[in-house]
Amino acid sequence: MLMDTARKLAEEIRQSQEYQEYAEAKEIAAGSDTGMALIKEYKKLQIALQMSAMAGGGMPPEEMQRFTQISSLLYAGTDTSRYLLAELRLQKMVGDVLKLVTDAADMQFDLPEGR
Repeated sequence: MLMDTARKLAEEIRQSQEYQEYAEAKEIAAGSDTGMALIKEYKKLQIALQMSAMAGGGMPPEEMQRFTQISSLLYAGTDTSRYLLAELRLQKMVGDVLKLVTDAADMQFDLPEGR
């Protein structure tokens, strides 16, 4: 019965406005090879930045500058900006659902604030 509920939740997520907007924005953004290459590089640098912050260090200045430049390009572009913002909204919703589930299971799973 629990797995049936989980499957229903998965389907509801796929039918949510957040997911629908994300899927549409992703499809549009995928139409640009350059945009998708920049998004891939942005995400790679974003992970490196997060890992550096968790380790208590800093990202090398040249990588930080590259991250800032790519961020500016992506958020200036209508399609790439729409995709990244839709992805953030979907991640927030999924994070909220995960928090409800982990709280119900009396598990601690802290997500960074602002997500």
